[in-house]
Amino acid sequence: MRIVSMRRRISVGWEWKSKVSQSQRGIVTSCRAVVLPRFGGPEVLEVRPNVEVPDLKPNEVLVRARAVSVNPLDTRCHGAKGKPNAFFGWLHLLLSGKLALAAWQMPWGKGQTQCILWLASFTVEWETGKMRSGYGRSIFEPLLPLILGRDISGEVAALGASVRSLIVGQEVFGALHPTAIRGTYADYAILSEDELAPKPVAITHVEASAIPFAALTAWRAIKSTARISEGQRLLVIGGGGAVGFAAIQLSVAAGCHVTTTCGSQSIDRLLAAGAEQAVDYTAEDLELAIKGNFDAVLDTIGVPETERVGINLLKRGGHYMTLQGEAASLTDRYGLAVGLPLATAVLLKKQIQYRCSHGIEYCWTFMRADSEGLDEIRNLTEAGKLKIPVEKTFPIVQVREAHEAKDKRYIHGKIVLELD
Repeated sequence: MRIVSMRRRISVGWEWKSKVSQSQRGIVTSCRAVVLPRFGGPEVLEVRPNVEVPDLKPNEVLVRARAVSVNPLDTRCHGAKGKPNAFFGWLHLLLSGKLALAAWQMPWGKGQTQCILWLASFTVEWETGKMRSGYGRSIFEPLLPLILGRDISGEVAALGASVRSLIVGQEVFGALHPTAIRGTYADYAILSEDELAPKPVAITHVEASAIPFAALTAWRAIKSTARISEGQRLLVIGGGGAVGFAAIQLSVAAGCHVTTTCGSQSIDRLLAAGAEQAVDYTAEDLELAIKGNFDAVLDTIGVPETERVGINLLKRGGHYMTLQGEAASLTDRYGLAVGLPLATAVLLKKQIQYRCSHGIEYCWTFMRADSEGLDEIRNLTEAGKLKIPVEKTFPIVQVREAHEAKDKRYIHGKIVLELD
């Protein structure tokens, strides 16, 4: 493989030039990939035949992709427009009384690239933005072109020097962190060892690729944050989506009592998955239909009304977790220098407010690699207790058509891209 410094990669994107060290050339030096050269609609996506494959770090794995799924992170546009005056942003911070700057944590001594990636991690971990259309623009625009994609299922093609849990040729599945700039929409993808697990034998690559990102997002909320246990009550607001559906199945497997909200078309599917009550939000008043209080609420919708309902249905000491934090939208609107501390202030304000008024914990939740979680997800999938249905597949060369179908809601369920 080619030897290229991280600074060089960031400055010129994926089509860099460099000298080649023959002794460290790996199994593949370039491959086909879907590249995002600029933000926009599906038409900006480009299938390029020869995108360079970087060297493997000691803890990394080269995966020959067989199927990758399309996530909201890759497609939808909800980005804020315009950049108001920075003074207004700082004034907002000062008046909030919760000016919580995190600048002292930044790795200033490690160069501009590391600072950019740190900011990306700090900010986007709070919110699964919509990258192709420019959500998170203030963070990712300096790093263009990008390769989209998070989920993957395929075979191990090569291993870093310190990888011990996997072998070449083994079938694996997994998901990248939301801030990765070289995604999985490629014939060969690179993931760290803890982002992968052996693929469940009982399912296909297409089925496996639909699971990890959504299930790990749900896992982090209900297992790592709320730490739900047998007998507790969980409310999933928006159980019809992939993350909500995964949360229901994970909670039922843990012995919890689950109530969920959804559209009428999802009720039977969610009840079959183990939810004890599925409330049609289009036809019923949630506060009248849902009885009792809950130990945890996972809100996959994240609008003010669902936040209000979720908070009011929690027991004291419970956890409210939303996927729709405000970090990326605020940094897009005000820029990193103002948006990042503003997002911190907004989060802290809500945490203090709800802790004082309701005695509950409030957080923005996000996906992060968790080898223990991925192993349990694999085991539950093998046992038939966890599944994310795939509604339609496209060949990777039809990625524009797949994104358009998702953008225009022609297809409501999970879409998977297949690679041959």
